[in-house]
Amino acid sequence: MNPPREAIQERYLRMPHVEKGMAVGLFGGSFNPPHAGHALVAETALRRLRLDQLWWIVTPGNPLKDNSGLAPLANRIALSEACAKDPRIKVTAFEAGHRVRFTADTIELVKERNRGVDFVWLMGADSLRSFHRWERWRKIVRSVPIAVFDRPGATLSFLSSTMAKTFDHARLDESDAPRLARMAPPVWTFIHGPRSSLSSTALRDAERLLRESGRGN
Repeated sequence: MNPPREAIQERYLRMPHVEKGMAVGLFGGSFNPPHAGHALVAETALRRLRLDQLWWIVTPGNPLKDNSGLAPLANRIALSEACAKDPRIKVTAFEAGHRVRFTADTIELVKERNRGVDFVWLMGADSLRSFHRWERWRKIVRSVPIAVFDRPGATLSFLSSTMAKTFDHARLDESDAPRLARMAPPVWTFIHGPRSSLSSTALRDAERLLRESGRGN
């Protein structure tokens, strides 16, 4: 269970400050735990998409996943801060502050509160496979440009996923990625490499095995 609101610093429960005219990446996830692979995606997005800021959004929980093993939100925020080295990366948990659960609602709220700012949604290629299961996924695609980042074992997902097939006409060539945030949706692109083999699931499994091994000694 996530800690009570008062256990989390108020600044994390508010949206980061932005100025009109900025290009801002929205990088959401449970980050359970965050790792160097997440940081690599964030840093690649800043560079390839020419972003002014990137919001590292630590979510209260994923509606599509079992959240029983979810670390406390405050812990995941602190670990994310340790991963996010670039000052343009703003770690935030404003979804918890605004009681937002679904990405479609997050994007609607962000755009409503920040008129004149260009947002782009960032996601890993592994998430693209199940994107059509997200709540109001078509509305998401039609609401904000999307950048999909390559992940080990998921490179071909942009060919086989329901989202990629449905919005094939809206795919932007990777060479034009610097223009993505400024374009009107629906529009998306796939960013190849560099890739990290790290995954939160693998890290959790390794930690569990170490605990079990320790109990056996």
